[in-house]
Amino acid sequence: MSRAKKLYAGLMEVVLRPTEAAQLRRQVLFFIPFPLPVLGLVALLVGGRLSAPGWMILLSSSVAVASLLLAVVVQPSPLPEGLSAQASVRRSLHRFRQITALRTGLALTPVVIGAGTALAGGGLMPLLAALVLAWPQLVLAMPTFFTITRARRAMEAWGTRAYLWAGLAQPARVEWPVVTYLMDRYRERKERAARQNPANAHGAANDGEEGSASGTWEDSGLPERMAASAEDPRAGQGNLVPGFPVSEVVASPARRILRTGDGLRRKVRAGRGSRRPKAKK
Repeated sequence: MSRAKKLYAGLMEVVLRPTEAAQLRRQVLFFIPFPLPVLGLVALLVGGRLSAPGWMILLSSSVAVASLLLAVVVQPSPLPEGLSAQASVRRSLHRFRQITALRTGLALTPVVIGAGTALAGGGLMPLLAALVLAWPQLVLAMPTFFTITRARRAMEAWGTRAYLWAGLAQPARVEWPVVTYLMDRYRERKERAARQNPANAHGAANDGEEGSASGTWEDSGLPERMAASAEDPRAGQGNLVPGFPVSEVVASPARRILRTGDGLRRKVRAGRGSRRPKAKK
C-alpha cells in the first residue's frame, strides 16, 4: 500500500505541477475517458448489440489505422535559421502545443467515426474496433520524454537549436479543459451578484428617501419653500432666504436703474466743452 500511495502521489505531482509540460499532460488526460461516455450512449441507442456489417467495421478500422500512422509520422516543422534563444523558446513551445493538439484530435477522430458507423450498422463492433486503436494515440500525444525528444530533433533539422525543454519548464496556471472555464464563469457570476446586491439595496434606500422628499411638493409641483399658499401668496417667498422676514425680502423696493440716453450724453459733452480753457489770440 505504501508503494501504491507513493506512486499515486508522484503521478499527481507530475500532473498538477504548474508548468507548461504539465498543462499539456492535463489536456491529454482530460480526453482519455472521453470514449467511455460515447460507448455507453451508443450501447443504449443500439440496444447492446455487437454485430454490424463488415464494411462498416472495415471503414472505422481503416480510419483508426490511418490516424494512428499519421500521429506517429507527423512531427513539428523545423525552426528557421537565425533565431535568438528567446525566440526559439517561444516558437518551440508554440509548435509543440500545436502538435499535441493535432495528435489529440487524430486520436478522437476514430471515436467519432466509429460511433457513427456503429449507429448506422446497428452494432457496437465498429466502435470497439476504433477504440482499440484510438486509445494508444492518446499515449502518443502525451508529452513524455520520448515525444519531447523527437519533437526537439525535428525542430533542429535546419541547424537552429530548439530550447523546447526550457519552454516546457516555464510556469503555467493549473487548468483543465472545459472545467476551468466553467468554474471561472461561475466565480465571475457569483462575484458580480455579490457586487450588485449591496448596490441594489443602497439604491432602494435612496429611492425611498427621494420618494419621501418628493411627497412634500407632489401637490403643487414645487418644493415647499417655493410653493405659495392660497391664503398668503408671499408665504412661500419668505422661505427663500431662511432667517429673514418676508418684509425685508419681498417688500423692499427695487433700486432704480438710471439709463443714459442721447440727451444726457449731449448735456455731458456740452458741460465738458464749456470747461475747456480758451485759446489766446
